[in-house]
Amino acid sequence: MNERTTILVTGGAGYIGSHAVLALRAAGRSPVVLDDLSTGKRALVPDDVPFVQGSVGDSALLAEVIERHAVGAVMHFAGSIVVPDSVTQPLAYYRNNTVNSHALIEACVRGGVGRFIFSSTAAVYGMPETLPIDEDTPTRPINPYGSSKLMTEWMLRDTAAAHNLRYVALRYFNVAGADPEGRSGQISPVATHLIKIAGQAAVGRRDSIQMFGDDYDTPDGTCVRDYIHVSDLAEAHVLALRHLEQGGGSLTLNCGYGRGYSVREVLDTVARVAGKPLPVRTAPRRPGDPPALVASAGRIAETLGWQPRHADLETIVRHALAWERRLAEADAPITG
Repeated sequence: MNERTTILVTGGAGYIGSHAVLALRAAGRSPVVLDDLSTGKRALVPDDVPFVQGSVGDSALLAEVIERHAVGAVMHFAGSIVVPDSVTQPLAYYRNNTVNSHALIEACVRGGVGRFIFSSTAAVYGMPETLPIDEDTPTRPINPYGSSKLMTEWMLRDTAAAHNLRYVALRYFNVAGADPEGRSGQISPVATHLIKIAGQAAVGRRDSIQMFGDDYDTPDGTCVRDYIHVSDLAEAHVLALRHLEQGGGSLTLNCGYGRGYSVREVLDTVARVAGKPLPVRTAPRRPGDPPALVASAGRIAETLGWQPRHADLETIVRHALAWERRLAEADAPITG
């Protein structure tokens, strides 16, 4: 077999995964994408990147891809991410996020792949009692989405203790924005993220925006979240890979900026950048929405040398709006 230098990117035709592919190529690396296209789009994968359509739960396919492409590391993005859906369809989330991750981890052990980057989430923390949230905050997920991701973290921890596998689990806060060069962006058929929804309204593709609750114990009464630009997040994955390739040990790290913005602040920023008011209406609180979630982001900077390039809300919004305008001009989301 050739030297194992290829990086298998599961879910690489999706939002965050496609940005990771771009970051890997910019770093001179060789990704191969595995995606079942249930939510991803083939058009987001560059033509010169090998693409395999299939499920990350298909053990035979995984073994074949690992062998044929000389895979030396995995970046695992494939999974389901809509929190309310996880509450109504818990078994689907445990299958897609946990059972399929088991198949992938097992394939790595059997195929001799010893480096693993995992797309985790701040949802593993649930409703923390103190802010900012550091990596030692107790993990108490309040929905099956968070639980399914935490269970995969546990599998990685235990597998690393028993086998020749090291990993970095990156716990994302609120990912937003789009590739500054317009090559990729958020394409979810059903938008659930605030900046995506606000961007759709700004370009005339949505009639209104619901603001869920304005009576929280926050400065302006609306929920506060830590937003991270998707391209900065993709770069964190490349640095995590480099850490493992240089012999670094397994890590669990937050991915955020350590700065929170309220729903009102986000909507005001989108309106300002778009140059027009947004059709916002107040709705009741959603069950399980914590008042504030803000990362303690020091550890990833200290450990990986991560230096975000797009760490301000206006930049995130500007890139997101540029992507939404592109989709609106095409009169439809990008299709496979």
